Amino acid sequence: MGLAEIVQEQIRALPEGQVREVLDFIGYLKSRQEQAQWGDLMQAQEKSLAKVWDNPDDEVWNHV
Repeated sequence: MGLAEIVQEQIRALPEGQVREVLDFIGYLKSRQEQAQWGDLMQAQEKSLAKVWDNPDDEVWNHV
């Protein structure tokens, strides 16, 4: 029996109110995962755009 099947069995044994809490927690985990992915994307963008942003013409904006 796989992990997902074990989780399904455990959820089936819970009262509906607790199943809602499990569902909320799953939403939280997904949200946290999405935020981590966006953070990784932002870091990659900053690195790739560093040469564009770091130039003498834009120096004036570094202190705003």
